[in-house]
Amino acid sequence: MSFTVPLPRAPLGGGRAQSHAQAHHAGASEGAPEGASGKSSAGAPEGAFAWWYEKGLSWATVAGPPVQLLTGLRFDVLELPADAGDAVLRRTGTTGPVALHGERMAFLVAAGSADEVPGLLDWLEWGGIALGLTALGAGGRMPAPVPPRWPCATGAAAQGAAVWLRPPEPGREVEPTLPALAPFGYEGGDGGSGGGAPDLVRLVDAAATACHRARLLRGNTLRTRTQPLAFS
Repeated sequence: MSFTVPLPRAPLGGGRAQSHAQAHHAGASEGAPEGASGKSSAGAPEGAFAWWYEKGLSWATVAGPPVQLLTGLRFDVLELPADAGDAVLRRTGTTGPVALHGERMAFLVAAGSADEVPGLLDWLEWGGIALGLTALGAGGRMPAPVPPRWPCATGAAAQGAAVWLRPPEPGREVEPTLPALAPFGYEGGDGGSGGGAPDLVRLVDAAATACHRARLLRGNTLRTRTQPLAFS
């Protein structure tokens, strides 16, 4: 039986999104915004968090606490258990930005990719299997990770705050680094150390495989811990 990769849909929100908070800070200097009030889950001012994303990356935010990033505009999110995500990171040299929040890991992918994930899982023969793999697209939100190199970034994960494992770089376009459905016949990066960002098919397959293995490993560990001791 032959399979055909589903054709990609048009990306959502091609232009740069601007939120109400972004307009509020449009005239701010390159320093921290004035009048920032409230605290994030990591102890930094809420306004400073929003300013960092809106000024440096042109990403739309929603006021918190915690501050949240809107998905489906500049990027979508592929979310999976942290143990499975760690396996993907160890096997995939190049990805887009990756964040950790508690026991979940978020891989940023091209806008519109969330709509493709269910079809890709079916095509890759992972459909109907409980993987703990989800995708956030238009209308979704993710907690804004602590900006890298901020003083509060140290120990933020221990406080329950989201943190960057592979952060975006302010002032640089993020979209070219995000995994997306590659054109037919594309021979670009495959996730190795020398290539570009992996295409969406490879990333979803790697994520699904890692989720399945992690789930089996967790199940085996639980059975071992609960198995009654045998006495002779």
